[in-house]
Amino acid sequence: MTPLLSKVYSSEVETRMRNVFRSLNEKDQRRYAAVEADRLGHGGVAYISRLFGCSRDAISHGLKELDQLAEGDPVGDRLRRPGAGRPVTEQKHPEVAEQLEQQLQHRTAGDPMNDAALWTDLRPRELAETIAEETSTRVSEGIIRRMLKSLGCGLRKIAKVLPGGESPDRDTQFCHIGSLIDEYLHAGLPVLSMDTKKKEFLGNLYRDGRVYCDRACKAFDHDFPSWATGVVIPHGLYDVGRNEGWLHLGLSKDTSEFACDSLRAWLQDAWHLYPSMDEFLLLCDGGGSNGCRTHIFKQDLQELVNEMGLCIRVAHYPAYCSKYNPIERRLFSHVTRACQGVLFDSLSTVTNLMSRTATQTGLSVTVRVLEKLYETGRKASETFKANMPIEFDDILPRYNYRLTPQMQV
Repeated sequence: MTPLLSKVYSSEVETRMRNVFRSLNEKDQRRYAAVEADRLGHGGVAYISRLFGCSRDAISHGLKELDQLAEGDPVGDRLRRPGAGRPVTEQKHPEVAEQLEQQLQHRTAGDPMNDAALWTDLRPRELAETIAEETSTRVSEGIIRRMLKSLGCGLRKIAKVLPGGESPDRDTQFCHIGSLIDEYLHAGLPVLSMDTKKKEFLGNLYRDGRVYCDRACKAFDHDFPSWATGVVIPHGLYDVGRNEGWLHLGLSKDTSEFACDSLRAWLQDAWHLYPSMDEFLLLCDGGGSNGCRTHIFKQDLQELVNEMGLCIRVAHYPAYCSKYNPIERRLFSHVTRACQGVLFDSLSTVTNLMSRTATQTGLSVTVRVLEKLYETGRKASETFKANMPIEFDDILPRYNYRLTPQMQV
């Protein structure tokens, strides 16, 4: 695929170039476009095609003519009259366009109740065959693709953007989280975003993505978990103010104890980064091992607070809003990109791949392995539930609270 060049010229220069292009006749237009594309090098044809609104074939034709100019102009003084040339199929056979629109209206997929949306589960070849049966006019797949493009239809994936539900507290909690982030950053205190990434399997199992190589790496033809040699559960912590990430790799289960041990490991570095730290803000999802409704997470977090002697302010994102947690787009997306197309054949491979995650904005990632085996099914003690030493906020207390060190009896 030809790479898309970024904006080469300023908007003012591009406007002048387009004005010059429109002032030329057809022959000089394709040659001018060819000169500009050739000067830009790799990706120039695509860029000039978008800039001038001409086809890539016309630019390629112009490049061939430029090579032949040394032996004389191959076209000479011949110029095609405006409007000349073979008419397109839509003009010559208007019934083809009408039949295509009928097919898009009658053969729908996705949202048949929306008359404004054009959908079809038929491929261009199938559409061409159907139109030929209905109109007795044969059309190629290329013509169907061009007509679909003119109607604004293209190959698109299903967009996973609709929330599974709505939280009535969403806007209020978002405003509260925003004010907390500003408050802690202004005070020079850490703002930490926390979440668990998708569990990964070790072994010769297929992974999505591509890498440069002279031959394809081979994986099992099926992705049975029983064929894996182990599991890796990355628990992530992202420092919003410093643009730094930490990944602690668990080898057993995703539990609240694992999440708190990940925080404990982060504190080894945090004391050097924030020598005078006595409190930090922790942003969490509303569910999972660090959910807002689980007493065991609060109990494990309180034990960590008592051990470390510092306060933790916790703010949970409401239900259906986990994608707005900063760690999702600031850390996890880049970690996924760094690991694409490589087999997770060993724990050291996973560690090395994730630790080299970086961005042009300066993201750095520290990776550690937590070898402890965690048990599921743990429950908070009745004593803790009855005497929970947690300060709940006045604003949405089920999402916002503060843990302070308690005297150990």
